[in-house]
Amino acid sequence: MEKISATIPWEVSLLPPAVDLETRKVLKKLPSVHRALAEMKGIAGTIPNQAILLNTLGLQEAKDSSAVENIITTHDELFKAELNLAGFETSAAKEVQNYVAALKKGFSLVTKNELLTTNHILQIQATLEQNQAGFRKFPGTVLKNARTGKVVFTPPQDPDEIVKAMSNLVKYINDDMLSDADPLVKMAVIHFQFESIHPFFDGNGRTGRIINILYLVQKSLLNIPILYLSRYIVKHKAEYYRLLQNVRQKPEWEPWLLFMLDGIEKTSLETTGLILEIKKLMMDYKHRIRENYKFYSQELINNLFSHPYTKIDFIQNDLKVSRITASNYLNKLSADGFLSKKKLGVGNYYINTPLFTLFTR
Repeated sequence: MEKISATIPWEVSLLPPAVDLETRKVLKKLPSVHRALAEMKGIAGTIPNQAILLNTLGLQEAKDSSAVENIITTHDELFKAELNLAGFETSAAKEVQNYVAALKKGFSLVTKNELLTTNHILQIQATLEQNQAGFRKFPGTVLKNARTGKVVFTPPQDPDEIVKAMSNLVKYINDDMLSDADPLVKMAVIHFQFESIHPFFDGNGRTGRIINILYLVQKSLLNIPILYLSRYIVKHKAEYYRLLQNVRQKPEWEPWLLFMLDGIEKTSLETTGLILEIKKLMMDYKHRIRENYKFYSQELINNLFSHPYTKIDFIQNDLKVSRITASNYLNKLSADGFLSKKKLGVGNYYINTPLFTLFTR
């Protein structure tokens, strides 16, 4: 593999890039990527309660995005953490929950304002990291190879340069007069620029991946933030970092853009398949529960598919029933195989096993 020198700090080139991004290969790739993304958006819209996808797929993305930064948790730990039972939450699961909260915060801000501002990015990172540190104010931040410990990249060190670069990036995000490039191409440019500025002491990678999704929502390519590239990045981690570095030092834009477009297309197709399987499973549960139980309601189905691990409190709150009634519902569904009843501490929780299997296979 070609060796890349990384001892020279990257000099910020303000956006838009002074090159033709939409090469022949990029233009040839774009139609199939847009088709895959549009199909996913359409299929997602057929799920009656969009919160189901935001909650379940949001957790999946949070898990995979955190894994890019070597914050590793299992689905079981993650879903147990969602139960909010004291003493059963790992530190990694807490980090993942913070990611979900940051994603939802950003989605709310972008939906309300139809913009993605510097203040929004600061709020997203603050929610993610649970602090108000803001942009880096002191030099010394470098990126190292996790295996060798060698410096592989030095981002901008001067606080004023960071602020200037971020202001330019935010203008590029929101002002289409700066560039008429396809939004998917612009998303890849935005991701490169943010990761290279590396404006925060911590949480840059995860914040950058949240910005990816929110930009597509802002451009109406998604209605809800469910295109999650983190699993693709985890699978191709070495290539991801190599291509980022090649843009900084050569610069080679085309391979980076094609890599990101390929990730969007493959992730869209995979997510479409997953949503269809969730929808099929929901309809199966809906028909069988409606036929066999007088307590059937759409709110009950929504609960069982918003929370792969549910508990009495969730049913009680979502269905507005007493604790005894909620317990009754869950125990009957468990007895007939719709749910698996488990004990945790002094209480019980209930697993939608087929849904859990979809996420863990």
